Amino acid sequence: MGEKHLITIDLIQEIMRNDGTTYLDISNMLMNGRAELAAIRGLIKQVRIIQLNIPRSTAVVAYEKYLNEHFTLPAEDFTEWQEWLPEPNTQSEQDYKTIIRENHVG
Repeated sequence: MGEKHLITIDLIQEIMRNDGTTYLDISNMLMNGRAELAAIRGLIKQVRIIQLNIPRSTAVVAYEKYLNEHFTLPAEDFTEWQEWLPEPNTQSEQDYKTIIRENHVG
């Protein structure tokens, strides 16, 4: 079971799945550490930080709220990787896309 504490996002990282596909993950340094562990454990292929210290825009605040309502930081002994991605065709997906666009990384 994951640790329950408030998720504050401040970075964008690229996650490469084991099948070679990638996605941009908007999260934080704690989740980056979990992604590094996931790569070591073979749950994902690799992770790399794309953008640090993203600005606290309206979209970031709204997306943080979505993440806090739907996800929990995994405990260090996790055995599967959970992708922090928004539901398609929702306001959270629009916030996600806005953050990617505002930071010129997508």
